[in-house]
Amino acid sequence: MTRIVLWMLIGCLTAAVYASEQIPEGHDLSADQIVERNVAARGGLDAWRKIQTMVWAGHVDGANSPARDLPFVLALKRPNRTRFEITVLNQKTVRVFDGREGWKASLSAMGSGNLRPYTMDELKSAHDEQVIDGLLLDHQAKGVDITLDGIDKVDGHDAYRLAAKLSSGVTRHVWVDAQSFLDVKYDRQARGAKGPVTVEVRYSDYRNVDGLQIPFTIESGAAASGNRDKLTIDKVTLNPPLDDAMFSKPGSPGGRRNSVSVNADAAPPALRAMTRPTP
Repeated sequence: MTRIVLWMLIGCLTAAVYASEQIPEGHDLSADQIVERNVAARGGLDAWRKIQTMVWAGHVDGANSPARDLPFVLALKRPNRTRFEITVLNQKTVRVFDGREGWKASLSAMGSGNLRPYTMDELKSAHDEQVIDGLLLDHQAKGVDITLDGIDKVDGHDAYRLAAKLSSGVTRHVWVDAQSFLDVKYDRQARGAKGPVTVEVRYSDYRNVDGLQIPFTIESGAAASGNRDKLTIDKVTLNPPLDDAMFSKPGSPGGRRNSVSVNADAAPPALRAMTRPTP
């Protein structure tokens, strides 16, 4: 019995030491407190709730891209509609998700191209994403359960590692900087050629856009790989008028002639009729 008690005591002490390594002294906030500070740092819950649509315009540099500074436009509409357009060597790649179904197409300058539906994995991911404000803001209303996993170093700074369990049962991780309380990293599982892979997304260059803090640089790639795709935002527009038709299936009566165009010199982006539709 004495040996059993001794081993239990050693186990408890080991767990305590491990916990002290995971949660350094001075970082004794609960998950709810971290989320509360994150929401405040990003501009406040009320301000984000007022955002119904958002458009990003910028450029992408990919690890395996055929060219640099590929222009893109991303349109977002609550609850989870998305439309992404990127131009590669005079060909536009479009991805659209209407909240239930998704489609993707590569379109030539003449507007022709092959239309394909989202795969089951793509649909599941699209349904799980909280496209405008992320997993932490209003997480209770979204059915997302947040717990504190520990603290890691991210780019040399302490960051709280939060586990976010989605209503679908999937768990993802969000890292929140221990000083700024802004999101700095996020991961998710994806299907790779040789099995599941962990994809890391890093956020930086936060800027104030009408009172909201938004990252203007987003880098992503497989955690095990040194290759990263870098997305740089040049302009963010809040609450532009986005018709539901632009998130419709490309080629359908509602979605055939809808696209997104951004005039960098204009205040809001203009939505212009084009012969194409939409991560």
